[in-house]
Amino acid sequence: MGTKARHSRFPSRKSSSSTLIFTLLIMFTFVILILLALGILSIPNNSGNSPKPNDLSSIVRNTVERGDGDEGRDEQWVEVISWEPRAYIYHNFLTKEECEYLIGLAKPHMQKSTVVDSETGKSRDSRVRTSSGTFLARGRDKIIRDIENKIASFTFIPVEHGEGLQVLHYEVGQKYESHYDYFMDEYNTKNGGQRIATVLMYLSDVEEGGETVFPAAKGNISAVPWWNELSECGKKGLSVKPKMGDALLFWSMNPDASLDPSSLHGGCPVIKGNKWSSTKWIRVNEYNV
Repeated sequence: MGTKARHSRFPSRKSSSSTLIFTLLIMFTFVILILLALGILSIPNNSGNSPKPNDLSSIVRNTVERGDGDEGRDEQWVEVISWEPRAYIYHNFLTKEECEYLIGLAKPHMQKSTVVDSETGKSRDSRVRTSSGTFLARGRDKIIRDIENKIASFTFIPVEHGEGLQVLHYEVGQKYESHYDYFMDEYNTKNGGQRIATVLMYLSDVEEGGETVFPAAKGNISAVPWWNELSECGKKGLSVKPKMGDALLFWSMNPDASLDPSSLHGGCPVIKGNKWSSTKWIRVNEYNV
C-alpha cells in the first residue's frame, strides 16, 4: 500500500516572509534614494584626491556666503593652511576702509612695542620685538564693534572673550622673533584664563618680507602656492604673506585644551615697504576690560 505524500500544514509561511523582506528592502532603497536626491545624505568619497593631513599642496578653499549689503566687496573665502598648528586665512576679512580707519586711529598713539614679563605680568622692552604699537579698547566705537563681531563669527567665540585690538607698525628691518601667544605663568591667566586663539589682521600690503612664519608647523611647507614669493626668513617655516584685508586665525591650544607648541610663530623683518597689522587675542573665558 503506497504512503501518501506529506504536505506542510503552513504552506505559505516561507513565501510570506520572503515577500515581506523583499518589500522592506524596496522601501528602504526608495527612502535612501530620496535622501540622496535631497542632499540630506551623501556618499563618502574615498578617492586619492582627498587632501591628506599636513599636505599643503592642496589648499582647501571655502567661499564665504555674502550678505545683502556686501555688493562691491572683494570676494571672500577661507583657506585651511595648516592642521599643526590649526591655521586659516580669511581673505578680504576687512574692507580697505576698515584697514585705513584702524591705522588712522592708531597712528597718533604709537609707541615702541613691548613684551609681557612672565614673572611680573608687566610690559617690558625686548630686542625680540622691534615694532611700534598701541591698543584700542574693546568696543571703543561702532566700527571696532563691527570688526569684533566679525571676529566672533569667524572664531565662534564670544566678543567678551577677546582682549582689546592691538595695532602694530613694522618699518624696514623691524621684526618679531618667534614666540608663543599662550602664557607659561599663572599671573597672566588670572583674567580670562589662557589665550586659546589669535586673529591677526593685515592692514596693508608689504612689498617684500614681513611674513608671519610658523617654524614648528608640520607638513610640506614648500608646497604652498606662494613659496617663491617668500623671503629667506619666510622659508624657515610655514609662512603667510601680508595682504591688506586678510585675517589669519590660528589656535594656541589643541582641541583637548592642551597647549600647542606648533603654534610657535614670528614676524619676519620687513625688507621693503611698511607693514601694518592688528591683533586680537582670544581667551578661554570672558576677559574683563
